[in-house]
Amino acid sequence: MDIKNNILETIGNTPLIRINKLAKDVVCPVLAKVDYFNPGNSIKDRMALKMVEVAEQEGRLKPGGTIIEGTSGNTGMGLALAAVVKGYKCIFVTTDKQSKEKADILKAVGAEVIVCPTNVLPEDPRSYYSVAARLAKEIPNSCHMNQYDNLANRQAHYETTGPEIWRQTDGKITHLVCTAGTGGTITGTAMYLKEQNPNIKIWAIDVYGSLLTKYFRTGEIDMNEVKPYISEGFGEDFVPKNYDMRYIDHFEQVTDRDGAVMARKLAKEEGLFCGYSAGSCLQGLLQLKSTLKKDDLVVCILHDHGSRYVGKIYNDQWMMERGFLDVKTIRDIVSARGAKKLISATPEHTVADCVELMKKYDIEQIPVMQAGEPIGSISQQGLFKKIFDDPGLKTATVATV
Repeated sequence: MDIKNNILETIGNTPLIRINKLAKDVVCPVLAKVDYFNPGNSIKDRMALKMVEVAEQEGRLKPGGTIIEGTSGNTGMGLALAAVVKGYKCIFVTTDKQSKEKADILKAVGAEVIVCPTNVLPEDPRSYYSVAARLAKEIPNSCHMNQYDNLANRQAHYETTGPEIWRQTDGKITHLVCTAGTGGTITGTAMYLKEQNPNIKIWAIDVYGSLLTKYFRTGEIDMNEVKPYISEGFGEDFVPKNYDMRYIDHFEQVTDRDGAVMARKLAKEEGLFCGYSAGSCLQGLLQLKSTLKKDDLVVCILHDHGSRYVGKIYNDQWMMERGFLDVKTIRDIVSARGAKKLISATPEHTVADCVELMKKYDIEQIPVMQAGEPIGSISQQGLFKKIFDDPGLKTATVATV
């Protein structure tokens, strides 16, 4: 029998799926490591479990204790699942930029959620980094996981994500593409893959408004680079300790709009209902496609599930309010369809003829034309009512109706 002892044993071994339509202009195969197949619907389950296990081993997390973390939602879900199975309490601190769905999901699995302002510096006492650290000091028998600087984060990906990708591609992977947030996923996975083949290229995808790209290129932490951005789950206003830039070959920035639009395309054209960062990841790859060769094999890591974002990137109103969707007028729609033959009747047509035209072209109203000029119209509803009252009317001409 193949039976799991608990939900935590289902973490990992997620599928590698070929990107077809959206990668048709890329010269080599593009594969997606789809980590929303984890039980918490994101890749963060991997490192959440690892951080809990290491904290237990080190004696920082004791029976009946409280897990505290600053999280955008996905890490919280992974920690909450571990807490449910292992008997811990959870308090999560998040920002007001994150989707409401993420906070609601955390509450559904028994966590307490505290929301903090987004646009403050990390050292500000109101920031979610600072609040999480303060709570860990104030609450007895608590443990602040600190995913940003906790090296168990990247260790989880060194032990699981990297080996899975290497095995699933038979060691043929040439490029790894991954959004850059805490640094755990990209660094840990890269460390393992480059141990197997130092020639594998690691491409980090960042967002405009994050300081990570400039830090990678210059080694300078430039706070002038930090600006508000809408993208969720990646980009930073500081450099977490999980990063080891020696393992990364290139940083590529993607706009908020391009990431959101591409995420929607992944859902509609590939059937991959993913989160914001997945769209940004694929968009970043497409921006770099000219550097790829026919024999390359690219793996993009798609972190989480689209259900976290139904009120944001999958909401037309939200997208339009931010200028991410083009608003089309009736003129645009009609012009796009092009000129088509006008379906019409003449006074000499019978009622039965008109009914057949309506059925054939799936229309509910037909103009009546004489000598190229409209002289009236007949509607499906009006005709059906008359035929119902007088079935013999089918053979009558339009002129007599």
